[in-house]
Amino acid sequence: MHISRKRALAAWAAAAAAVTAVGVGAGQAQAASPTTKVKPKATHGPADPGPAAGERSAAKRVASPAAQAAEKAVEARIRSYVAAHGTAYTFGTYTDPSTGSVVVDTNAPASVVASLTSLKGSKASKAASAVAVHVNREATKDAYSRRDDIPAFYGGGGLYASGFLCSTGYSVQSSTGARWMVTAGHCFANGTTVSTESGARTEGVVTGRALASLGNGPIDVEFLAGQSYWGRIFTGGVTSSTSIPVVGAGTAYVGYTDYCHSGRTTGEQCGHTANSITAQVCTETGCKSPVIAYTGGVVQQGGDSGGTFYAKDSRGAWIRGHVIAGNSTTGYVEPYTQITARWAVTASTG
Repeated sequence: MHISRKRALAAWAAAAAAVTAVGVGAGQAQAASPTTKVKPKATHGPADPGPAAGERSAAKRVASPAAQAAEKAVEARIRSYVAAHGTAYTFGTYTDPSTGSVVVDTNAPASVVASLTSLKGSKASKAASAVAVHVNREATKDAYSRRDDIPAFYGGGGLYASGFLCSTGYSVQSSTGARWMVTAGHCFANGTTVSTESGARTEGVVTGRALASLGNGPIDVEFLAGQSYWGRIFTGGVTSSTSIPVVGAGTAYVGYTDYCHSGRTTGEQCGHTANSITAQVCTETGCKSPVIAYTGGVVQQGGDSGGTFYAKDSRGAWIRGHVIAGNSTTGYVEPYTQITARWAVTASTG
């Protein structure tokens, strides 16, 4: 049972005592009656007053200025290469604060990689030119492809439309209280009617799509509109009905080792380490930056795209972004800070 549904169910039962109670306690989300959720009040997500314990202290483990400069030099070359040659090869770039090196995830040929990563004799500073570049020979894919939900909709649930599976991220709202649900911009086209994964309910219509390959800047986001959305995130396995409230939102911290993501394919997975919050990832849908790069734990898989990325403590979830791409070792996340800055929305709390 959704943790937040207890109070709603109690109120409903008191008002309709003569009605036989539905089997909410033992059922999955798709078995629950719509009466077990109430429409949320239009509350406004606060500025992030204090992240989960240990998160802020991890910010001490940041990459050196030389490593950051080297990363930016490599990323600029990669953007130019992708602009000139297209998206046949993929690139994920970030600095690893534990080794001081720049990491590049790519499936490009060695000759291409060498031309993009060799900084000796370049215009980069002497210190930046001396930074090691570590190459992982691996493609990075948009994370296309839990499973059902009822209004008001939560983050971390399954979405389906046009033959694709994606996941919900987190609810945002305007200063007037209007709400939308965030997901990845590479999932569905503007105007698409998106359903829950089971197809049983409409979860919204896509609006505000912004994607690098569409000329909207180095970003990967879109919004679902037209339904009710709540500031809660699914936890547990892929068919779980448990959830936690969103209590705040803000920037991720490099070096923090227990970030989580929640999506329809892998469920809730934690133990992720943020290696960078200024990374770049270039996939078939263009180059996105700045993004969060993380390693450790179970990385998101196909269908988790759009899913929530967050830290959590005893109070609930602290939104940090939504997942957009990954490979077997590294995940890439569109930061919440980019969304709130561009659209002047805040994360809905639960």
